[in-house]
Amino acid sequence: MCLVVLLGALSYPVAAQSALTRDQRMEWWRDARFGMFIHWGVYAVPAGEYNGHPINKASEWIMNRGKIPVADYQQFAKSFNPVKYNPEAWVKLAKEAGMKYIVITAKHHDGFALFKTSASKWNVVDATPYGKDLLKPLADACRKYGIKLGFYYSQAQDWNNPGGAAARKVTSEGWANPDSAKIDAYTQAHSGHWDPAQTTEPMSSYMDKVAVPQVKELLTNYGNVAVLWWDTPTNMTDEYAEKLNALLSLQPAIITNDRLKRPNFPGDYKTPEQKIPNLHELDGRDWETCMTMNGSWGYKRADNKWKSTETLVRNLVDIASKGGNYLLNVGPTAEGEFPEGSINALQHVGAWMKVNGEAIYGTQASPLAPLDWGRCTRKTSGNNTILYLSVFNWPTDGKLTVPGVSNKVMAAKLLANGTALKTTKTTDGLSIQLPTQAPDAVASVIRLQLEGTVK
Repeated sequence: MCLVVLLGALSYPVAAQSALTRDQRMEWWRDARFGMFIHWGVYAVPAGEYNGHPINKASEWIMNRGKIPVADYQQFAKSFNPVKYNPEAWVKLAKEAGMKYIVITAKHHDGFALFKTSASKWNVVDATPYGKDLLKPLADACRKYGIKLGFYYSQAQDWNNPGGAAARKVTSEGWANPDSAKIDAYTQAHSGHWDPAQTTEPMSSYMDKVAVPQVKELLTNYGNVAVLWWDTPTNMTDEYAEKLNALLSLQPAIITNDRLKRPNFPGDYKTPEQKIPNLHELDGRDWETCMTMNGSWGYKRADNKWKSTETLVRNLVDIASKGGNYLLNVGPTAEGEFPEGSINALQHVGAWMKVNGEAIYGTQASPLAPLDWGRCTRKTSGNNTILYLSVFNWPTDGKLTVPGVSNKVMAAKLLANGTALKTTKTTDGLSIQLPTQAPDAVASVIRLQLEGTVK
């Protein structure tokens, strides 16, 4: 059955939004647990530096942090020519890393669109020598390899298209600009904007002429869109949010995050950034931690401080043990390549996931109290329970105590090699006899099958 939703002067046949429940729309996402974030745009050209000055806290934010005039920033697009872009290789790497979905910045705060759009000439087709839509081949590759595709869209902040919002950042946060006092006075008087070109139209005009048409394009031109990842509701109103929210009917199975407009548009899941919540911060809502592999979202030439495999894998396990998803970021270069540090990290995580992915995919949060030796995830199997014990600190005496477990043990084994393990009930819970050597120095997983439920 179809409905016809009227959007401006156009109409599109869409399935009824009510056809799927929220739980049905969220099912694949809850099973996935692990996804790839991609921050890519014109900001990959300056790569963290402007006019010889390294800009602090800047990669994708360099235009704002560096207070770069609109006309100057748009010159970077002439050097954005990703001739080495290979979307199939990107998707295959994500899949090999164990990721189940990709979310890419279709448009970040600098307003640059990675797709052909009729709403603005500030896009990859019209403003760069590359001249081709970057999202369509990525969407094709995702379909080919069974990876869900989502679009990040900066619905409010837009520093190039007139009328877009700009979060105010003081100039000293970028660099020691000698004109800081003058610039800061201007941004304070102009709602965060630093260039008169940004305010030649009101935000209402930007919403109607750019944001709404572009979101409509994203939801109609690329096949199934699994996620719409809004970001920073700067100066958003409920009226603006409703115009964008109404477009979701074009993709009845889509899910969204919580950043469209707080608190009246909570979306389907929460998005803590660069941190993993502790248990006291969780409120029962679905959530996803987004995090960088180094210190930057977009490509930053000088940032080569990569997180270790141990950190990345243990982050993933920790997040899954609390019932969340891990959205791990890559910032490609202006030529269209993933940095070598990102590739190496993803390959190492993928090697771990090939052995231990069963402990991540389709799991629920741990039913146990916090564990000093690692983390626990859970699955139900009929009336029984499977606990996956990811051991970070391998016991030197060969005995692992699992407190609070009194259920009958049906089976216990190492995921890495299938070795069966002996278990004993104790006054402290369950004791598992382990081999002297850990199968994996980062995280070794024990599959513990128990009779009944674990409370």
